[in-house]
Amino acid sequence: MNKQELKKILELHKRWVDSDFVEGERANLEGDDLTGADLWAADLREADLREANLRNADLLGADLRGANLMDVDLRDANLMDVDLREANLSGADLRGANLTGANLGGANLTKVIL
Repeated sequence: MNKQELKKILELHKRWVDSDFVEGERANLEGDDLTGADLWAADLREADLREANLRNADLLGADLRGANLMDVDLRDANLMDVDLREANLSGADLRGANLTGANLGGANLTKVIL
């Protein structure tokens, strides 16, 4: 996925979130290769990121509340100050990820790889 495609998806998702899930479109990044992506401060609340490759991605300060991150590859990702409350991280690979200041309250951490 190129930067322009990702930018459009993020814009539509932000409109979806800001309109209380009426306008825009929920981000569906299931299985996408986002290796090294710059998602700094991205609003990905309730997004579908199942099985996505986010290895080495920069998610500093991103909002992933309620996101589906099942079986996602987050190895060596920057997750500093990320809001992961109520996110589904079941089976996620977090080896080497920087989780400093991340909020994992209520997150599903079943079978997470650390």
